[in-house]
Formats: sequence, structure tokens, C-alpha cells
Amino acid sequence: MSTFAGGAPPPLERRRAPLRITVRAVLWRTRFLVAALFVGVAASVAADAARPAPPPTAPVAVAAHVLAAGSVLRADDVAVVRMPVALVPDGAPTSPTAVVGGSIAVPVAAGMPLAAGVLVPDDLAGPDGTVVAAVRLADPAVASLLGTGMRVDVLAATAEGGRGKVVAERALVLPAPAAPGSAAGSTSGGGGLAGVTGATADDDQPLLLAVRPDEVADLAAASAGALLSAVVVP
Repeated sequence: MSTFAGGAPPPLERRRAPLRITVRAVLWRTRFLVAALFVGVAASVAADAARPAPPPTAPVAVAAHVLAAGSVLRADDVAVVRMPVALVPDGAPTSPTAVVGGSIAVPVAAGMPLAAGVLVPDDLAGPDGTVVAAVRLADPAVASLLGTGMRVDVLAATAEGGRGKVVAERALVLPAPAAPGSAAGSTSGGGGLAGVTGATADDDQPLLLAVRPDEVADLAAASAGALLSAVVVP
């Protein structure tokens, strides 16, 4: 190393020495912070590696909003969401086209998959020019007295009372779907819904009726906020 007179280091060396000392001092003082940062990065990488992969999902057609029993599904009543495959009901539809035009058999909450048991079965139909609607009567015991083939007028009244309004005329009573695992009974005779299908008439058993298409909207509206009753007519 060259020196100037008097043994003093050259100017460049005088500049470099303090810089090296300063960097080393900073690194030494912050060694714990640097180590902590490296430990944090390592822990994050390890956690990401140990985190299980998200479960596989599948598209499912669900109710876009609350639907009343008897409603005929329109395109804006149905939404498609992705659900974990393990939670998708068997046979759940994957697109709106699979359910639009079908009738709701039970009240449906928003987001509920439109799977079997929610819709009226496709093979259940009334006479030509009618559609199938599912309704719930204010007194479920009345439904158990209505046999397949009977004709009824459906009346709607508010909880406050008042004169009932006819929302469906001469609706044809259809056989109710049999409860899972139950044996279907004979369709002969007027043994009521329980006798016809082997299903029990309870609060969860809707009454299936063949009604005119122009009566469906009134039936759906009445099912949402009124008390329904049925009167047998000739």
C-alpha cells in the first residue's frame, strides 16, 4: 500500500475504510431483525406447503331467492353457484335449463340446491292444458282427506280473517309422491293422500294439484302470505 509523506494513507483508502466499518456495524446491530425475517419467510413457506389443497367444487343450480311452494321456476329464479363436491346432493342439477319450467313442491330458501324432493317429479302431470302446483293447506289434516281425482276450489285468506279469495277453481288433486322407503298404496278408492301413496300427511307433505297456467301466479302469491283451504266441488 502506497503512502504519502508522513505515513498517511491515500485519500481513496481513507474513504473506503469508514464505509466498510459502517456496513459491518449496521449488519451486526440488525442481525437479530434479519434472522427474524428469514425465520418468518421460512415459516410462511412451510405453512403454505402444509396447507391442504382446497376441496374440488362443482356447479349447482340453486334458488336465487325465496320461493313459495307451487311456484313455476323462471330463469331469474335460478342461480348457479360452485359448492364443494362432498356437499352437492345426489342428482342436483348443474344448469338453470334443467329446472326452469318445473314446479316447486316445498318452500325453498335462497341458496338451496334445487335437487330431488324440491321439485315436483317430471313424470307427474295433470290433464292437457294444466300445470302441476304444490300447495300447503292451513290445516294439513284436510289434505289427508282429499283423494286423488277429487276437484277442489282453493281459497286464500289472511291471518286476520276476512272473506277468502278463490285462487284456483276445480283444481284436480294428484297423487302425492311416496315418502322414501315407503310402499305405494293402491290408487283405487278415495282413501286420501296417505292411503293413495303410502306417505303420511303431515306438515311436510304438500298437496299436488293440476291447475290452469293462469292460476299459478295467484297460487304462488297466496302460498307466500295467506292461509289456504280447499273446498271439494263436483
